[in-house]
Amino acid sequence: MTQLAPGSPAPEFTLADQDGASVSLESLRGQRVVLYFYPAAMTPGCTTEACDFRDSLSSLQAAGVTVLGVSRDTPDKLREFRERDFLTFTLLSDPDHRVHDAYGAWGEKVNYGKTIEGVLRSTFVISPEGLIEHALYNVKATGHVARVRQLLGLG
Repeated sequence: MTQLAPGSPAPEFTLADQDGASVSLESLRGQRVVLYFYPAAMTPGCTTEACDFRDSLSSLQAAGVTVLGVSRDTPDKLREFRERDFLTFTLLSDPDHRVHDAYGAWGEKVNYGKTIEGVLRSTFVISPEGLIEHALYNVKATGHVARVRQLLGLG
């Protein structure tokens, strides 16, 4: 598994959002993007993380940051997650984990004592020029958004 380092180009992608519309990283050039990968919509840890991003969204947007969440869930499930938890940012569907792979957010992990392949909860801050500013791997769902805010100078 290759991990991305600060200064490297962010891998380009186009994925379907919760409404089935295509979203590409290229279309967000000129904006700072927080791209986070999570295991599954509507699970406890992923809900905590998504709601933390939701609750911080106004200050992130005021600082010119676009938040995108990525999972292997279908657009229908993402739409249900978004509606259920009043999420106000875009969720992207990567069912074949192609984009997860490109960002190093897919690989071996230990789950309940067993080694499995799956999503490595990870977050990336991408500069307006399309470069990786911060690459955070194997993050915890709780308290993670506060760390991202700190890295962005938002306290």
